[in-house]
Amino acid sequence: MALPVPAMVRSRWFIGRCLSGMLALSAACVRSPEPAPLPAMDAAMPDTASIRSVMRAQEAAWDRGDIDGFMEGYAPDICFIGTERTTCGRDSVTAHYKRRYADRDAMGDLCFGQLEILPAGADHAWCTGTWRLIRATDTLGGGFSLFWQRDTSGWRIVRDHTY
Repeated sequence: MALPVPAMVRSRWFIGRCLSGMLALSAACVRSPEPAPLPAMDAAMPDTASIRSVMRAQEAAWDRGDIDGFMEGYAPDICFIGTERTTCGRDSVTAHYKRRYADRDAMGDLCFGQLEILPAGADHAWCTGTWRLIRATDTLGGGFSLFWQRDTSGWRIVRDHTY
């Protein structure tokens, strides 16, 4: 026994819409081409492991309350661009950190996250990420962009834009 079919279902418009929908769905299921392979590591790519190692050493020094050790990750001609001012020169940036974080309690526990390191030539790289400073009384955080340079002493930060 056949069921009655509504007139709308029998109409050309309805059948055309159904076919169009099925075609759209089947097109969406077509496999897209494979993404291009990532470039091979060569002299033009930064040594990301070394940059990450410097950043881990900075975290460890900060967590020990060692601002001088933390500053070893910066080049002598560092410029720190903060929300209030720009400070240039490692001695000036070190003095700024020591004024702002006068003791171990003020320093808290530093954590870097969401690091992305991009090449900018053979001896330069950009690194972006987030930072969190966990203290007994509060937690601070934000983001940063670091411009790195490799010289005879290794990878060092030459520009630090922290917000």
